[in-house]
This record gives sequence, C-alpha cells and structure tokens, in this order.
Amino acid sequence: MSKKDCKFADFSSVKTDEINPKWENAISRQVEIYKKDYDLRTPFERDMHRILHSNGYRRLKNKTQVFFAPHNDHICTRIEHVTHVSAVAEIIAKFLNLNLDLVRSIGMGHDIGHAPFGHQGENILKDIAKENKLNDFWHERNSLHFIDKIETMPDYNGIHKNLDLTYAVRDGIVCHCGEIDERVIKPRDEFIDLYIIPKGGKTASYTYEGCVVKIADKIGYIGRDIEDAMLYGLITEDDLKVLEKEIKITFPEIELNWVNTTVLMHKFIIDLCQNSSPEKGFCFSEDCFNLMKAIKEFNRDRIYYNKRLEPFKKYSKLVLNTIFNKLNEYFEAGIKTSMEKERKFFPKILDTFEEWLIKYSSYNLEKRKELRFENSLIYDITKQSDYQNAIIDFISGMSDNFAIDVFNEIISF
Repeated sequence: MSKKDCKFADFSSVKTDEINPKWENAISRQVEIYKKDYDLRTPFERDMHRILHSNGYRRLKNKTQVFFAPHNDHICTRIEHVTHVSAVAEIIAKFLNLNLDLVRSIGMGHDIGHAPFGHQGENILKDIAKENKLNDFWHERNSLHFIDKIETMPDYNGIHKNLDLTYAVRDGIVCHCGEIDERVIKPRDEFIDLYIIPKGGKTASYTYEGCVVKIADKIGYIGRDIEDAMLYGLITEDDLKVLEKEIKITFPEIELNWVNTTVLMHKFIIDLCQNSSPEKGFCFSEDCFNLMKAIKEFNRDRIYYNKRLEPFKKYSKLVLNTIFNKLNEYFEAGIKTSMEKERKFFPKILDTFEEWLIKYSSYNLEKRKELRFENSLIYDITKQSDYQNAIIDFISGMSDNFAIDVFNEIISF
C-alpha cells in the first residue's frame, strides 16, 4: 500500500531534525566523540553503527526471545526481535515523515541490556538484586547502562572508550518498553536525567521517534511469538482457529482471516498510521487497540504461562543463581587470591570475569593500560555492593550459550 492509496498524517512538523526545538538536546552527548573527515553520516547514523559494532549487539543472536536456547534455526532469538522492531518502526517513520536514522538506532539498541533467558532471566536478576539490597534490575535501564558504561569502541589508536551516544537514542532505549496499555502515546516535553526514571513502561519518550519504537516493540513480537509456539507445539492449529473465530465474532469490522506475523504487522501498522496525527499523538482505532489486547491475553495464557515452560524457568534460575553465588563467594575470601586458587578448576568463567573487573574497575590498572581500556571505571570492588553489581552486569551481558557453558564448568569435576 502506498501513500496514494491511503491517507496518512504528516508528522514532519514534529520530526526530530534541525528545525525542531528539541534538536540540540536530542543530538547532545555526555562526552563528545571524535570527528572524522568527510563523514557523511548523521549523528544518529553514527550511533547506529556504534551499536552495530558492539559486543552486546552481537550477543543478541544467542539470547532468548521467548523460547530458550533453540536448536531450531527458525525460532526467534533476541536479535531477530530487534530486527523486527527496527523494521516496523522504519515503515511507520517513513510513511509519517519522521527521522529514519533515529528510529533505526533506537530499534537496534533497545534490548542490548536484556538478560540471558529472556524475561525469565530478567526476573531472576531482579530477585538477586533485591535479595542483596541492590538497585532494582529492569532491562530497559540495563540497556541504557550498557550503552552508557559497558559497551566500548576502539578509536583510531585502538583505545577503548564508551559509546557516548546521543540523548535521543539513549532516551528511546530506556523508554522503549512495549508493555503499555495506553491507546494514545505522545512524547514528553521535559529534557530529564534518564537515570531518574523510576521503572520501565511508565515514562514517555522525548521524541516521536522514540514513541514509534515503543509501539513497534509490541507489534514486532505479538505475532512472532504465536508462530514460534506453533513450531514447538505449545499451541495447535485448533487453538489458532479458536482465536480466529473469537476475532471474527468480537471484531466483525476487522478483516483478518489469518493470524501470523506479517498479517498482524500489516494490520497494526496501517491502522496506526491511519489514526495518528501530531495533534492527537500515536493511536490505534478502538477495535484494533482491543484486538491487540485480546491477542496479548491469548499469548499470555497459552504461551508465556504454558506449563511446558516451567522446567526452563527452574533451569534458568538454577544456572544464573549458581553463577552469581560462585562469583560472590570470592569477595569474602579475597578476590584476587581466591580466584587465582580456583582458576585451574574454572578457567572460562574466572578469566572472563577477571577481564570484566580489569575493564570496569581498578582491579589491575597496569593490565587495563596494557589492554588500552580508557572507558569509565564504574565499580569500587572494595565495596561488596559494587562487586555484586559487577557480577549482575557480567551475567546480564551473557548469551544463553555462554551462561550454560560456565554453569556446566562450575558443576563439573
């Protein structure tokens, strides 16, 4: 469908560009990055490439979306999810005349701080943080933390420094949560410290482009999760027929003869574009909004709370708690001494965790200099709370596969 076939509002008056009053705030960085001669990219394109080249982005290919450590190549992993979200956001932004570079950057980076084992992993780390009286763990803020303090990029001299992304991208990432139930979404006006946001899903983005990604996050997974559940047999063709029948009865005005990713994406994207305007904000028609809620409830009841996922939940809790407890025990015994004593038994986890401490604390400043790390120091590991935060950050950055590997190393003899 083209613009000629369908009347969409023009959002160019609120687009994040040079004539928008928010522009200077939107492109501001906490620390300015080096400039390149003849760089043809916009500030947001530079951010997108910095995210693309980060280790956190690469690890998304082996992180759970819904179904853990799939051996089936056709099951969605976290990197496919962020690709879906970015693609949906780009389509919406293109037809409404918003900033494509900005939505691409937010879309690609929005889940970079997600834990291994998906939302189950997030809940486990949240519990660990609570048990140890640490700051609350939620993946949106952890994604902000990762792009601000964890992910680095070598400059022309091979020196590793923080990514230092623009405010608009950082804001879109920490405010991206798609688990919201408002029918209308508009950006906020306030230019705030992003670390004062108390919890996910409660703060509007600073830009319309950030709002687009927030909506695209929901559109991107709702149908894909159904397809994966079908592949793994959690739901059947009969279940899907029940859903389709309920849709036809409850929403007779909606033409939807089949339920899958592409059909749902198309329906929600077109409906959103037809019903949104700069004055109203982003909104779905009442029928489409309620349809989305109904499908989410179907997914929750038939997929996310399915009994077949219970063993995975218990296993992932065992894996992540075992890793945390193992690394935490070294604090009381003296980190360097006790780790060195056990390195021959647990080389993989101790070598990688030690490099983590070298990179982000004063654990070994000589080695840090040798490795050309000039990123921010964020842990004082003489304090147990900082040391425990280092462990949680370390675990949250793991892929499913790496977490399983080091867990097996810990339990093996």
